[in-house]
Amino acid sequence: MWLVSPAEWEKHDRYGRFARMRDETRRELEIINTVEPRFGSARLARNWYESEPLAGFAGATAMQLVRAGRADEVLGYIEAVDAGVHA
Repeated sequence: MWLVSPAEWEKHDRYGRFARMRDETRRELEIINTVEPRFGSARLARNWYESEPLAGFAGATAMQLVRAGRADEVLGYIEAVDAGVHA
């Protein structure tokens, strides 16, 4: 029987797929938790994350940007909206 610890699996995952997926999931939750108070529920926050195009990002959604490795830009966008930069 083959039992491999998560740390060992990461070392042998040649493409870094699982580490990248874990990072995307962590960033996704960070973003959804940040905007949830604005929407009043996790469901509505997730809907925004998945389907609302963000101004200034060529029609890309927050989810698309996170998957492209641009989560910091999404968080910066949220901060800018809070500061009144984007309306």
